[in-house]
Amino acid sequence: MIELKQIHKAFNAGRENEFRALNGIDLQLPAQRVTAFRGPSGSGKTTLLSIIGCLARPTSGRVRLHERDISGLPERFLTEIRRRTFGFVFQQFNLISGLSATENVMLPAYPLGGDRHALRARAEHLLAGLRLAHRRTTRVELLSGGEQQRVAIARALINEPPVIIADEPTANLDTALAREFMAIIEQLADAGRTVLLSSHDPLLVDSSLVDRVIDMRDGRIVAAPAHAGDGE
Repeated sequence: MIELKQIHKAFNAGRENEFRALNGIDLQLPAQRVTAFRGPSGSGKTTLLSIIGCLARPTSGRVRLHERDISGLPERFLTEIRRRTFGFVFQQFNLISGLSATENVMLPAYPLGGDRHALRARAEHLLAGLRLAHRRTTRVELLSGGEQQRVAIARALINEPPVIIADEPTANLDTALAREFMAIIEQLADAGRTVLLSSHDPLLVDSSLVDRVIDMRDGRIVAAPAHAGDGE
């Protein structure tokens, strides 16, 4: 589904403070699998997920999505691909204070147009499925950490993307909330979603819900065993 060919990413290229975040990544990511990227801070996990999710461009190399090379597409086309293909769950959640849970969930769908009442109904349905129906009108800054994360997950799902990207999703959660997040991810995987996440949390990475763990260090893949069902 997603193929990376010789992906390099350099920040401040050509300057004295140049930093090479990714150094020649070759990778194939099949659909409907849960893949975890593991590595220490600075290993390149977040940068790689940003490139996969069309939030950033590689300095060089090719990204293919459904066998289509999207590396050189204009930004407006990448934006459209990002909105329809990927849902993001960020480590800090990135919710908008002052807005309700429902309003936060609805935000990514506004650029796609459509009926506002139907959109609100879909957002409330997602919140209800995550046990937040009673909090739908509450401003997000008044929610607990676990509730905020569930709002962020609902927001990631509002455009019905086939791929969910989660960057260090359990970093700020206690064990009980981390297990709750894992149960949600398992439900998404069972529903046929592709899930890509970064983490160094053994509770998540070593769990049975993860099909494949890709270890990274210094912007390189140091171990990427194939899933048993991939035939590699």
